[in-house]
Amino acid sequence: MRANHQEIPETSLEGGKGLPFFAAGISLVIHPRNPMAPTVHANYRYFEISKEKTEESNKADEPGEIVAWWFGGGSDLTPSYLFEEDAIHFHATLKAACNKFTTDKGVDEAHGLYDPFKKWCDEYFFITHRKECRGIGGIFFDDLAVLPHPRLSAEANAVKPSTQEEIFSFIRHCGDAFVPSYLPILEKRVDSPFNEEHRRWQLLRRGRYVEFNLVYDRGTKFGLHTPGARIESILMSLPETARWEYMSDMGVEGSQEGDLMAVLRVPREWV
Repeated sequence: MRANHQEIPETSLEGGKGLPFFAAGISLVIHPRNPMAPTVHANYRYFEISKEKTEESNKADEPGEIVAWWFGGGSDLTPSYLFEEDAIHFHATLKAACNKFTTDKGVDEAHGLYDPFKKWCDEYFFITHRKECRGIGGIFFDDLAVLPHPRLSAEANAVKPSTQEEIFSFIRHCGDAFVPSYLPILEKRVDSPFNEEHRRWQLLRRGRYVEFNLVYDRGTKFGLHTPGARIESILMSLPETARWEYMSDMGVEGSQEGDLMAVLRVPREWV
């Protein structure tokens, strides 16, 4: 599950033997039926691994010694039809939440955490075999712990939260931004008129959503390989209905669908 192993002692990885772990998180996915209302996803999680319990700790019913811990998460928007004002609102709300944490520490907005986490989101939710993003992004981060993160710049590492308390506080800032980032968009679009062609395009885009989640998403793959996992819970992020067409004629340049494809192929800076 963890991509960055720098805080796990080498001795813990020897022999390829698994270690006890603890995971906790919250995951939210909404797939509205109306094609004008975008899909939204948010996930915030905590993960730790520990040493095997000793005979003494078993007798005392004590947990094993924690070897490493980290936080991850983010929130992203996946519309079927592009409304620029919605994209701006979603990103601006997340940016305010991310940067409030660092401005409270005296760091100016230009050196906050939104920019690196927005870039990380665009890169993570990229469907390589389609050469397009799943949606119009948001924020994404993983493996936040004490040490500097290798994929962040020196400037970003200087302001990132580093203790469990700081990172949890940062995640609370981001989590609290979920409703105000999405609900105004949903209220505006949920009763918009649409036709069968709009619905057809929505289902095609949901096919792309399925492709990303089953082929690339680290959380899904981790869950499917976890012994005793509840498969229905792991696959709950998938839409109820999706569609695939051979060489579909939808999404051409100059159409509403093509407007969306343009920003999925080349992510934009919204705020």
